[in-house]
Amino acid sequence: MIAAMLELQAAAAPIFVGLFAFFLRVGGLLLLLPGLGDRLIPMRIRLMAGLALAAAVAPTISTPPDLTPGLIASEIAIGFAFGAVLRFVAAALTMAGMMAAQLTSLSQLFGGAEPSSAMGNVLNLAGLALIMASGLPLMTVEMLIRSYDVLPMGAVMPGGDLAAWGVARAGQAFALAFAMAAPFALAALLYNAAMGVINRAMPQLMVALVGAPAITGASAVLLFLAAPLMLSVWKTAMVAALGDPVGGGLP
Repeated sequence: MIAAMLELQAAAAPIFVGLFAFFLRVGGLLLLLPGLGDRLIPMRIRLMAGLALAAAVAPTISTPPDLTPGLIASEIAIGFAFGAVLRFVAAALTMAGMMAAQLTSLSQLFGGAEPSSAMGNVLNLAGLALIMASGLPLMTVEMLIRSYDVLPMGAVMPGGDLAAWGVARAGQAFALAFAMAAPFALAALLYNAAMGVINRAMPQLMVALVGAPAITGASAVLLFLAAPLMLSVWKTAMVAALGDPVGGGLP
């Protein structure tokens, strides 16, 4: 019995070592991955999701012969970097909602300890539901498999290239947020111009009392009309980031 158990341990040890090696990159990714890595999901479910992703990736990549401290640190850093890229794209939707709320006087609709935006929260939840329904777990597995072609297990990312990569991706996220919030910026410009003309024509009229309900109602209607297009644009950007998270930022 003891001999059989020792043989079983010797046979299973490389499998568990390999699974743990793949889980290092997956675990770093799950720290920031939208959807599966959000704080709304319990820790146990995130852990099981990480193990499932590692098990899905393991058969396609050769197992490392040994786990060294350098390999462990490198794999966690690589997974964290890929997760940060996807988190930038996910944050673009929230930033667009916050910009739209600030422009249309709907920011911080619900008070709390931290500034919040009703538009940003609604768009963020809608975007996460959309990307999960579009097959985020499968796209994540494909991204992880391709990541080993660009950055093999144990690869060291150059600091300068990593910084340029992160700055470029953050800039793209801000540009995406500004583009999605553009209709609300145009509406705010027209509203302020109209209020200025009315104020000059009738100085005795308190334009704020008239304009505040108008811009609130108009922004709600605009959100209803623009949200499908905003979510479609954001989903395209997220799928593109999952398909090519490096995007030319690393050699």
